[in-house]
Amino acid sequence: MQNAVKTATLREIAELTGARVIGSVDLTIKGLGTPESKGEALLGFVRDRRYADQFIKGDCAAALVTSDVDADALHASDPRSRPLLVVPDANLALIKVLTLLAPQTTHVPGVHPTAVIHSTAKIHPSASIGPFVFVGEEAHIGANVIIRDHCTIAFGASIGDRSLLHPGVRVLDRCVVGTDCILHSGCVLGADGFGFHPAADGKGLVKIPHIGNVVIHDHVEIGANSCVDRAKFGSTIVGAGTKIDNHVQVGHGCKIGRCCILCGGVGLAGSVVLGDGVQLAGQVGVADNIHVAAGTKVAAGAGVSVNTTPGSTVMGFPAIPATQYRRNLVAFRMLSELVPKIRKLLGETP
Repeated sequence: MQNAVKTATLREIAELTGARVIGSVDLTIKGLGTPESKGEALLGFVRDRRYADQFIKGDCAAALVTSDVDADALHASDPRSRPLLVVPDANLALIKVLTLLAPQTTHVPGVHPTAVIHSTAKIHPSASIGPFVFVGEEAHIGANVIIRDHCTIAFGASIGDRSLLHPGVRVLDRCVVGTDCILHSGCVLGADGFGFHPAADGKGLVKIPHIGNVVIHDHVEIGANSCVDRAKFGSTIVGAGTKIDNHVQVGHGCKIGRCCILCGGVGLAGSVVLGDGVQLAGQVGVADNIHVAAGTKVAAGAGVSVNTTPGSTVMGFPAIPATQYRRNLVAFRMLSELVPKIRKLLGETP
């Protein structure tokens, strides 16, 4: 069960963020907004002078202000003299406030009467199993796990302590989810990998069985409608602390390192290896059997078809080092000007 967004006083927020306060702290904040947001009792945030100008024009009741901005001058120029909370980094302070105000999922231990639980499944007494959940044969559900409605935990699957599964998650046969993980709605772990081979007679395709599983390590979050396919044999692995956005495809046999970031629309073909701390921006594609080295950053829309070097930044399709890509882009933009000049030098008629 999801509770409503909470409220907090400016005094509570100041104590939480260690802010220097300009103005009254008795105001109750009912939500957050951008500096120009309309509405009462909203807390805005001011990261630079541009945001300060927006705050003056907007209706936020108060604001978090980064120390790089002259907050005293901002307060003096505000006709309404609204309270300001001055912090070293408004972005980090905002995270703390969001955590304070965020609705919390109520943890009510027990199994909903509409859930279907196999007799051989092991469920910790502190776990919460929601409506129309299916827990299969020999599955294991750890302590303080929350599984919301319409989830499937298939044969031999395991969910680690304190993990949260949102509605409609599928954890299929023999897949393993670690502790403190979050799986969002529509996430599927352990579907067959996309593996086919031409038939011996040259007519059609033969499906390749995938008898491995998926292993998700601790503190991983996987977004809505993302899929992590099972390996042909062995395991498809997602390392501890990795965060995966919505609509991401992780192919069979991939090995993803620790604390990686995969943004929306990323696609990993089979047997890709991502080192620790890799960052893949939106709609990046990685070809099969490629090794993306630790610390690599890949720009949005890039296609990675060769191995990368540690700590590199790559762009483009096919992806190349960012500095080389930018030089090529500048040269490409100059072609329309250079071609007529070259033709003139060669004596060609335009």
